[in-house]
Amino acid sequence: MQRTSVNVALVGAVLLALIVSGIAPYDRPTWLLEVAPVLIAAPILLCTYQRAPLTQLLYVLIAAHALVLILGGAYTYARVPLGFWVQDFFELSRNPYDKLGHFMQGLVPALIAREILLRGGYLARGWMLNLLVVCVALAISAFYELIEWWVALIAGQGAIEFLGTQGDPWDTQSDMLLALIGALSGLLLFTKLQDRQLAELPGARPARSSP
Repeated sequence: MQRTSVNVALVGAVLLALIVSGIAPYDRPTWLLEVAPVLIAAPILLCTYQRAPLTQLLYVLIAAHALVLILGGAYTYARVPLGFWVQDFFELSRNPYDKLGHFMQGLVPALIAREILLRGGYLARGWMLNLLVVCVALAISAFYELIEWWVALIAGQGAIEFLGTQGDPWDTQSDMLLALIGALSGLLLFTKLQDRQLAELPGARPARSSP
């Protein structure tokens, strides 16, 4: 019951944020592009909630990632107020809010990949599992950069808000670096908690480790 209540609250928070952000976003096409992952992932998560539930850790992190995307979509990443506060505090040359999005883009997919690989019995716990989930996170990050490139080719100057490079020639490389840091942070901080919650899920497989 507690798990259900928490997830209902998470769904409500994300849905409310999505509705509010969509009322008068700074740039509606950019808003739609930024929240598209939320619109795609939400039905999948709802459909699999009973048949193949994820750990509570992942539901919380996915909701947090969704809120990061929605806020970025509402303002565009280069104009998020939180980013300006960080920029002023650390005396940075650009609004760094988009880097939070790319950090989450590494952290959340890495833990999702880890959970799928463990629950399916494809890999045991160990260095190979860790290496593969980091590679998955980096692959997703790289593919997202390709999407940004394709959007830029199609939309031309209209894609500037979506790209959010803010004149940084190394924006793509730093985005992927933040995704790598996010994936490694997820492995360092959350694997023990994820393993405990995995063991509590229905039909959980006995834990095993690689030699």
